[in-house]
Formats: sequence, structure tokens, C-alpha cells
Amino acid sequence: MKLFGTDGIRGAVNRHPMTPENVLKVGMAIGSLLREKHGRNMILIGKDTRLSGYLIESALTSGICSMGMNVTLVGPIPTPGIAFLTRTLRLDAGIVISASHNPFEDNGIKFFSHEGFKLPDELEKKIEELVQDEGLMRRRPKGSEIGKAYRLDDATGRYIEYIKSTIPKGVIFEGMKVVVDCANGAAYKTTPWLLRELGAEVISTHDKPNGTNINSGCGSLYLEGMQKAVRFHKADLGIAHDGDADRAIFCDEKGHIVDGDRVMGMWAAEMKKSGTLKNNAVVSTVMSNFGLEKYLEKHGVKLLRTKVGDRYVVEKMIEGGYTLGGEQSGHIVFLHHNTTGDGPLTALQVLYLMKKRDTALSKLSREIRLCPQILTNIDVEHKQDIRNVPEIEDAIRAAEKKLGNKGRILVRPSGTEPKIRVMLEGEDRKLIVRLGRDISKVIKEKMT
Repeated sequence: MKLFGTDGIRGAVNRHPMTPENVLKVGMAIGSLLREKHGRNMILIGKDTRLSGYLIESALTSGICSMGMNVTLVGPIPTPGIAFLTRTLRLDAGIVISASHNPFEDNGIKFFSHEGFKLPDELEKKIEELVQDEGLMRRRPKGSEIGKAYRLDDATGRYIEYIKSTIPKGVIFEGMKVVVDCANGAAYKTTPWLLRELGAEVISTHDKPNGTNINSGCGSLYLEGMQKAVRFHKADLGIAHDGDADRAIFCDEKGHIVDGDRVMGMWAAEMKKSGTLKNNAVVSTVMSNFGLEKYLEKHGVKLLRTKVGDRYVVEKMIEGGYTLGGEQSGHIVFLHHNTTGDGPLTALQVLYLMKKRDTALSKLSREIRLCPQILTNIDVEHKQDIRNVPEIEDAIRAAEKKLGNKGRILVRPSGTEPKIRVMLEGEDRKLIVRLGRDISKVIKEKMT
């Protein structure tokens, strides 16, 4: 049975695949695979703030140690912090226990290689095969060969110091007021701490996790609170993370949203100007707005698209030697700084660009004119290939005919949740809203 989606293993806790019994086997599988390579014999494990983090952490640790590998636990920390620490501590792998933006009832497991990159499809397949291999139990060592668990106390501090090192020494943000929505998640200390140390006045919201309030009406999926707080406090900008803080979505001083597409556009122009944008290209996904593509063209920069998932963006960046990539949803990858989407680092880079240009975020972002785009998520009982449902294919073709060459349509199953995502983009908002409604109606009739 397939375990991995577009970003690791994910699901409702105590339901397959996120049962403690299955997680134990996943730990045994990754422990078995890495022990055979005879590295440092150590795996790093971090998590977000979900109640079930304790349960999953214990099961994973037991499985890994039972195969003779050791574990270092760091507690709540943003996902990109695990990628950074795994790489710099020279460990064999990193694991993050998080379901990202999902509600607290869900949890998940993301893996990072010793280089800090998410695992390729081939290695995920090997883990799946081992989990189902009845011979896995017979691989367990005995006696003194079983593993140990350790704890690293200053992980967040190390990660923050690294992020600060990505901007020139001496740059401070005194006089800037920032609202940070921590989503009651993994960055509830990190981003406020980072920006305060650099002199910014920080209004921190949703920074009191209790295990069940992660992503609950806050964070990168619920931006109204951040927008309202920015206007109320007359702040210079707002920053909203998701539960594991590999994303950052912004709003300017007027409360207008600045998403991942605009951040990529702003930084692509800056890097092109300074000669640091390798191969004059930015890597994003099929979800990125056509307006970003047109903006980049004006600056002599190509937009390369991959399927949805930041790991596919990173794979393309490595393949072509590119330095900037990301997703509209707020995963931004500065590959010369970190190996995955990094919310706190992206926040710092946006503040630094404002400081460097001595201008407001609204002025930085307004040059990037995005086309109207609508995204609808439809809950389904079971995900399936929409190409197997002729009525849905017919509805999409009919909408594409009406849209002509003035927009595009993307319908796909979510890689992490039982949903079908419908995206339409075009010059005429009323038209794309109507066409999106038509397609959604057919999907609901045939798949729910």
C-alpha cells in the first residue's frame, strides 16, 4: 500500500498510515536502510506543536533504535531547521513530525537526506517495500547493538544564528514594526525571536500552542487576522507561517497580500540585477500565476514549472543549477542558503530587501501584476485520477474552449489531503468564477 504523498507520509492520527504500529515500522525501515550505509549512525527528529507529536515521536524513536540507529531529539522547530541541522551536524538523516497546514487531528512524517534534501521517489519506494516486508523484524540487532536516544537543547538558537548570517553584518531593523502570525506552530518562538534580536518591533500573534490550536483559524491559510493586525498597529508588514513554518505569506502596510509568486518576482529582479541569479531562471510549479511569468520575461528571466510540491521545485533547481525557486503558497527556496522552503529565512530576506531599497513592501510588490486566479478545494471520499471520469474531462474541455487563450485551468487531486483542487486563471474574473463553479459542480456530482 502506498504511504507517501507529495510531501512525506500524512493522515489522521490512529488511522492508517499514521497509526503507532505503522509508524514504528516506518522507523524500523529508515533505520534499517541507513544502518546499512554505516554513516554517523544518527538520525535527527524534530516536530511541530501537535498533541500527537509525542505519540509519533516515541513510535519513530523506538523503531529507529530497534534497528541499531541512534536518535537526537530537538522538540518543536520549523521544518527548514531540521534540514539545516541535519546537514551541518553531518547526521545520516533528518525527520520532521508535522502535517504542515493540516488541522491538529492529522500528523505526518517528512524525511531529509544527510544533505538536507527531501528523499527522492526511489528511496520512498524502498521504505514502503520494507514496511510491508515480513522479514523486517528479523533484521533487528540484539544486546548492545540497539540504538540510544539523545536530546539537543540549543537547536532553535543554532538555526536562528544561521538565518541571521544570511544578511550582511551590521544590518538591523530598528524602526520597523512587524506583525508575525505563528499559527500556534513550530515557529512560535523562532521568527519573533529572530526579528527582535535584529531590532524590529514585533507584534506576535497565535504564539501560544496548546497541542490542538495549530493552524486553527490562523496562519498562512487564514490571512484576515494578520491583515487586520497590520492595519490596527500601523505595522510595516505582516508575516504568516503555516504549522511547520516552511512557508511565509506576507501583507504590506496597507494589508494587501503578498504571496509566494510576488516574493519570487521581487527577489528574482534583485538577484538578476546583482548577477546572483544563476542561469537567469526561477523554478516554480504549475500553480504559479501567469502574471509572474510575464513580469520575469520583462527582466529577461525564464520561469520553469514543475508539478506541485516544493521537493519537485528543489529537484529541478539542483538539476539546472538554479538558485531561486518556490511556490505561490509561500514555500520559497533560496538554494544558496537552505535546501528547502524556509519561512523564517524568507521573512528575513523580505525585510532585508525593504531595508536595502529603503522602500515599503507595497512599492516593492506592486510592479508584479498578477492575473485573477481562483482556487476551489472539493472534499472527496477517495482520491482518484480525474482522467477516469469522462464527465469531468468533458466539463474541463468545455471550460477551456470558453476561456480560449486568455487563461488556463488546472484540476488535480491534492497530494496531502482527500481533496480535488480546481484552479482557474484568466483576465476576466467573472468568467473564471463561473467556469470554476461549473467544473466543481460536476466533480461534486461524480466524486463525493
